[in-house]
Amino acid sequence: MRPGILNPLFAEVEALKGVGAALAKPLAKLGIARVVDLLFHLPTGMVERRRIERLDMADAGRGVIVTLTAVSYKGSSSPRGPFRVQATDFEGNYVSLVFFGGNSGWARKQFPLNERRIVAGRLDLYGQELQIVHPESVPLEEAGEIVEREPVYPLSAGITSKRLAQLVAQALERVPSLPEWIEPSLIAQKGWPTFSQALERAHGDPADTMSRERLAYDEVFANQLALMLVRGATRRRKGRALAGDGRLRAKLDLPYVPTGAQARAIAEIEGDIAQETPMLRLLQGDVGAGKTLVATMALLVAVEAGAQGALLAPTEILARQHFATLQRQLSPLGLTVAILTGREKGRARESTLMGLADGSIDILIGTHAIFQEAVAYKALGLVVVDEQHRFGVAQRLMLAAKGERPPHMLVMTATPIPRTLLLASHGEMDVSRLDEMPPGRQPIETRVIAVERMDEVVAGLGRHVSAGGQAYWVCPLVEETEAGDDAAAESRAAALRLAFGEDKVGLVHGRMKGPDKDAVMAAFQQNDLAVLVATTVIEVGVDVPNATLIVIEGAERFGLAQLHQLRGRVGRGSGKSTCLLLRGNALSETTRARLTLMRDTNDGFLIAEKDLELRGGGEILGTRQSGEQGARLADATQTALLIPTAHADARLLTDRDGGLEAPRGQAARILLYLFERDAAVGLLRAG
Repeated sequence: MRPGILNPLFAEVEALKGVGAALAKPLAKLGIARVVDLLFHLPTGMVERRRIERLDMADAGRGVIVTLTAVSYKGSSSPRGPFRVQATDFEGNYVSLVFFGGNSGWARKQFPLNERRIVAGRLDLYGQELQIVHPESVPLEEAGEIVEREPVYPLSAGITSKRLAQLVAQALERVPSLPEWIEPSLIAQKGWPTFSQALERAHGDPADTMSRERLAYDEVFANQLALMLVRGATRRRKGRALAGDGRLRAKLDLPYVPTGAQARAIAEIEGDIAQETPMLRLLQGDVGAGKTLVATMALLVAVEAGAQGALLAPTEILARQHFATLQRQLSPLGLTVAILTGREKGRARESTLMGLADGSIDILIGTHAIFQEAVAYKALGLVVVDEQHRFGVAQRLMLAAKGERPPHMLVMTATPIPRTLLLASHGEMDVSRLDEMPPGRQPIETRVIAVERMDEVVAGLGRHVSAGGQAYWVCPLVEETEAGDDAAAESRAAALRLAFGEDKVGLVHGRMKGPDKDAVMAAFQQNDLAVLVATTVIEVGVDVPNATLIVIEGAERFGLAQLHQLRGRVGRGSGKSTCLLLRGNALSETTRARLTLMRDTNDGFLIAEKDLELRGGGEILGTRQSGEQGARLADATQTALLIPTAHADARLLTDRDGGLEAPRGQAARILLYLFERDAAVGLLRAG
């Protein structure tokens, strides 16, 4: 149960004065559904304005607050052109108040002729004239409404920064006085304010780094504590020792001898699962380093020992691909492999559930459906989670709390995680790294090409297809909505079909139904299609060795980790592979550096480290695809800096201040609920 002291913060945002259904919509687009979401939605900057008596060229480029009188209106000959309100100060100096968007009615209503109003905005020079674009204004009697300093918040259509600031003020009034969960000597050393003071100051002044750091630390500390509790609770519970006899692995027909890195990882896993203490291991491998082979060997060890194995994939496409591969490899060994996704219904589903319960199914492949309450295993010994970044801390907490005898867990990621951030997301795990490529994997040649050369790229694609080659064409994130991405992919597919013929080009995107997606993927895998146009649904795991060319459109809009993942769709066969990064023109220095890095190296571990340096703040690799809320208060740089301290403090709390009756233990429980790591609270209690 959430502590009652936090209830005011977890109330729906509609509980605030003035928030109805109309305002709740734009707030929801910002991820704000509860009061706590509003508190954690921090401003990104500050608008500063000077009160002035008279208009002066010397103030151009500054924010100002000035009393003005509208004297005339001036429309535009074009319907989309600006509407101007000519206004003067008390000395008769002129300024143009400029409105775009074709709605002159609103501007006239805001500025009735010959009426004095308080106006705020940025004063600019347009030629030799002063102007203010889209100013704010209030009548004289409401002069106090316009302030000299105002925080700037990330916004969505339908809400202003001012309105958001008013709601935040209401939310701040609801923050209770909470007990301190940080070690007292650390607070003294850092000079940090209390949690509630830090919230208030961070909203009042975005440049207050001390308060920002305190809040970032709270979030990182909550995560570290949760991960430590998972590890402790898992270590305390007895699992099942799984010692394989090698009989199934000896029969497996391998395409190549495992690399040294694969052999090392398999040995580490085998050693872990032979113990009663449940394994928690992260397998980090670059794109194409052969993680699937390691996972297959681990699953075979479990089955040799008389247990069942489960493989959890992040998407249905990937689950079906794993199923096809494992069924082909393992059926000759006499094993039964089954699949369970949201699509399996009726008799097929019932039959699978019965097979799991009576033990006749050895290995289950599926999406999150494999952990629903209705799914009962006779003897689940090992769970392999593919693409770790989509299976976050919250889901791992849920899994750790399941069952009397927890299964061993192996999680895999092809998104290499910078060493500095490994503790942040995987503090409870042992780590194996695959840093060698299997024989036959070709380095991929990467080129960066300006979008103006699109015709050349399409012509090159035509030559590639004529020679019997296959290619991917990935469309960028166009809007915040899936529909926007899908529309971009649809129009690109239509253009390529005109160039190469209807039957040569396939399309997959997020809105398609599962069976339709599968049919297109199968056609591409069987070489019935030459070009597959896709959104990022093909990002992970899709395996078509004959595809040796990938074109990534709008490459500057992707993160480095995602570009590296997408590039890994090619280079899977013996042919030479190429990745073309099509870029727009408006590139920042950081974007240029990212694309250059992609061109210069195929090493995912190096890319991950550099990506963290280049991004500084922002999204930790892969969190955009994560199935859980990412960090809201700590950016990647802060996380990397604060983790060692947070990790040490969490250990101090669990080891030295371990008694839950101690005041700091009680405060830490509130912290876990506050940051929604409360699945760990049960484990805290068990401690």
